Amino acid sequence: MRLASVVLSVWVLMALVGSLSSLAPHQISLPEIFTPPSADYWLGTDELGRPVLDRMLAGASVSLLVALTTVTLSAIIGIVVGLIAGYFGGIVDRVISRVIEVFLAFPGMLLAIAMAAMIGPGIDNVIIALAVMGWVGYARLVRVQVLSLRRRDHVLAATALGRTDAAIMARHLLPLVMAPVWVEASFGLAGAVVAEAGLSFLGLGIQPPDASWGGMIRDGVRYLLVAPHLVLAPGMALFLVVLAANLFGDGLRDRLDVTSRSRL
Repeated sequence: MRLASVVLSVWVLMALVGSLSSLAPHQISLPEIFTPPSADYWLGTDELGRPVLDRMLAGASVSLLVALTTVTLSAIIGIVVGLIAGYFGGIVDRVISRVIEVFLAFPGMLLAIAMAAMIGPGIDNVIIALAVMGWVGYARLVRVQVLSLRRRDHVLAATALGRTDAAIMARHLLPLVMAPVWVEASFGLAGAVVAEAGLSFLGLGIQPPDASWGGMIRDGVRYLLVAPHLVLAPGMALFLVVLAANLFGDGLRDRLDVTSRSRL
C-alpha cells in the first residue's frame, strides 16, 4: 500500500505541476519532430514537435480532474439513492432496484460511449457520462449496508425518539456505511482513469489540442515503429496509476475490514 500511495502522490504532483506551472504542451516546433528522449526533452517530442513530458503533465491534470469529479458525483448520487432505497424499503426499494438493474443491463463502458456520443465530446461531458455510469455501484453497496443496519437498536431508538428520516439516515446510518464506500471510491478512481483514457482514445473524450493520456496513445499508435516513446510514456503512466489505485483499494479494504483484523 505504501508503494501505491507513492505512485498516487506522484500522479497528484504531476497534475499540480501540469496545471500550475508554465508548460508548453501545445507549442509546435516542426524542426524538432520525433525527437527521441534526451537531456533537452526528457520524453522526446511528438509528431508536431511538442514536448511529450509537458503533455504528460497536462494529461495528468486532466485525468485527475476527471477521476476525482466523477468519483465524487457518482458517490454522492449513489449514496443518496442507496440510503433512500435501503431505509424506506417496500415499493421505493423495488422501484430503485429495477432502475439499478436497467443500468446494470448495459456494459458500463458501452453506456459511457453512448452517453458521450449523444452529448458530445469535452471534459464536462466526459464527467457527466462517467458519473451516469458510475453511481450504480455505490447505490447497490449502500442499499445492502442500510438494509442490514436499519433494524439495529440505535436506529430503532432514534425512530422512537421522533428523529426525522433525514436525520436518521444522515447521523445514524451514513457514518456506518462510509467505510465500504471509501473502498469502492478507490476502485472507482482507477475505473474513471481508464474510462477517460478509453473515451479520449476513441475521440469521444478530451479533444485536441488539449492533452490526454488516452489521446496521446491514440495519436502515437500511428507512429509506433518510428517513435515508440509517444505510446510508451503515456501508456506506462496510465498503467502505473491504475495499478496503484487498485492496490491502494485492496490495502484500504484490508485495513477497514474489522473481521479480518480480529482473526490475525
